Amino acid sequence: MAEATRTETGPLALVVFSPAFERVHYALAIAAAALACNRPVTLFFAMAATRALARPAADGTPGWAGLGSDQGGQSPVEIDSALRAKGIAGFEDLFAACVGLGASVMVCEMGLRALDLTPDALRDDVPLRPGGLVTFLGEIGGAGAPMFI
Repeated sequence: MAEATRTETGPLALVVFSPAFERVHYALAIAAAALACNRPVTLFFAMAATRALARPAADGTPGWAGLGSDQGGQSPVEIDSALRAKGIAGFEDLFAACVGLGASVMVCEMGLRALDLTPDALRDDVPLRPGGLVTFLGEIGGAGAPMFI
């Protein structure tokens, strides 16, 4: 019996589209795991998920607190706190790991316009590259289909 060709060593491209905190958090977990396995990763934040890239508020509330939730009744900050209490990496830990391990982080120009956000409203601790779909698709090339979250 012939062995199947394995493709999991190639680059990983994630379109982070969902405005739900849990989904964005999991996208970061997938990206961090892939990077830890020496796979190049491109994260493309689009539409309402671009809120995950917002600067913290003046009172220190993280920008990602403006995301929604799939868990009715709990805010993203409460969910993040509960995850960390269980020994699961929090949003900031995962984002820092992705940046530290060299993820390419893109923000969709169309998403910024749709939400009336300017680049000045985004985090400055993450090397963000604005771009559109053509830029994103050009960057990931023919390495495979992007994963849509």
